[in-house]
Amino acid sequence: MSQSETRATALALYPEDSREAAALLKQAVPLMVRHNIPPNPVHYALWYTYSKGQEPELNRQLERVVKDFDCFPPESASKLFRDYIIRDELEDARAGQQQAINLVDDMARDLSRSVNGSVSFQASLGHCLEMLAEPADQMLPLILSELQQSTQVMQDQQALFLSQLHSAQNEIKSLRNKLERAQLAATLDGLTKVLNRATFTRLLERALCNAPDGVALVMLDIDHFKQFNDQYGHPLGDRVLEHVGQVLRNSLPAQALAARYGGEEFCVILQNCPDTTIAHTFAEQLRLKIQSLRIKARGTDEVLDTVTASFGVALAKTGDTVESLLIRADDALYRAKRNGRNRVN
Repeated sequence: MSQSETRATALALYPEDSREAAALLKQAVPLMVRHNIPPNPVHYALWYTYSKGQEPELNRQLERVVKDFDCFPPESASKLFRDYIIRDELEDARAGQQQAINLVDDMARDLSRSVNGSVSFQASLGHCLEMLAEPADQMLPLILSELQQSTQVMQDQQALFLSQLHSAQNEIKSLRNKLERAQLAATLDGLTKVLNRATFTRLLERALCNAPDGVALVMLDIDHFKQFNDQYGHPLGDRVLEHVGQVLRNSLPAQALAARYGGEEFCVILQNCPDTTIAHTFAEQLRLKIQSLRIKARGTDEVLDTVTASFGVALAKTGDTVESLLIRADDALYRAKRNGRNRVN
């Protein structure tokens, strides 16, 4: 993508004219001042977008950050800017990187063919020299010998370049692996190894845009998790979260996505799901698998406790947004809690 195209894509996020932009800034700047947020371009972009109100998940994240911290952490600002402001540009950059990798791969393949052709040509010339051991024309062997030497020099140069190109390929592959690991780390929750909340929100939004009538959302919350933490300590609490994350990863049907929504709360996006019966059946299977978990003390294998979870299920309808679907699933989850927990509603 050219610089002008990238700039156009970024500006497409903010189509307001001067009057509209000024009105939004009048809302954004007082918010920044109120929360003592430094006036830099990243913060302006975040709070300008906040004032537009078209990214409800960004708004919730910003509100939580300013509530939980005395200052606005730079790492939080950078992550939100990356996830909500320049996410399309990052996708384009990854596509460009793949194109460059493909180009180098093609060059290596074509050059390898050229080297192989040179080898064949040299062998053919050598054969001709053998046939001309008793030549009628004394100059012809000399000419062919010089041509063979020239071919050898060309082959050596190509072989050297091919070796250098292979080294470059290995470096590019190493870089690609590092980038893929970094990209994966940016999408996963570090503890449970399921998707993080920002990635979940983006993928749920995409699923609702593509085929809303086939999307179901399963929301689950580990029962009495705070009491568990208080009784056994946070390290064991983390182990509970890790085990639940593993159950989710091992239980997902095709095209389903699992995420840690926050704290002890998880979500699963089911696609190609025509009715709530299928979603309820899946949630009930998950409930039983989580209920079968046993938390043991390290070293002694003493069973300390069991784990249960409550579930809420919502089937998407035409016109649903991420927020409206989450609200319905959350309402169903809290009905399950009010009705005794460890159940699907």
